[in-house]
Amino acid sequence: MKMIVAISFIFSLLSLSHASVVDFCVADYNLPNGPAGYSCKTPSKVTENDFAYHGLAAAGNTSNIIKAAVTPAFDAQFAGLNGLGISLARLDLAAGGVIPLHTHPGASEVLVVIQGTICAGFVSSANTVYIKTLYKGDVMVFPQGLLHFQINSGGSNALAFVSFSSANPGLQILDFALFKSDFPTELITATTFIDAAVVKKLKGVLGGSG
Repeated sequence: MKMIVAISFIFSLLSLSHASVVDFCVADYNLPNGPAGYSCKTPSKVTENDFAYHGLAAAGNTSNIIKAAVTPAFDAQFAGLNGLGISLARLDLAAGGVIPLHTHPGASEVLVVIQGTICAGFVSSANTVYIKTLYKGDVMVFPQGLLHFQINSGGSNALAFVSFSSANPGLQILDFALFKSDFPTELITATTFIDAAVVKKLKGVLGGSG
């Protein structure tokens, strides 16, 4: 039996030594996106421009109900990071701005404050809340899948950059899921214990129905 295991291990090493190794898989936007990401662009068509992205240089539009903007650089925007297991985004928060409670099902997050003051936190699966006020140069991590938030707690604009452990981390904002959808009011009331009048008011503010 030990001999069989040893032989199997040797053959597995040999098969790994012949495994196909590629340096990168630049996204080919002419082909559909699947669970494993985008298909790879033909290497002969890849250029240096595929590995650079300028979309995070400009501030996002914070003239909205949350007074904040998230500018992503995921695989759908930045072809060169397709398949690398990383991505990033820019957060712009005007005074009083907030990134509501949300989750990234597919990635952990690292936030770096570039400007201003940001109060950030997350809730663990044990319902323990971790909250920290962050200043320029401070860094905070948010574990994969956990609800978390960011609030501009200063009197001026705040700027942060975040990175993710996935080229497509996914996003679900709790308030939008409840009150910007057609989730029936009576079911929201039953499952959250929020008064129906409050649910209807929030649906009216965020544009939900039901």
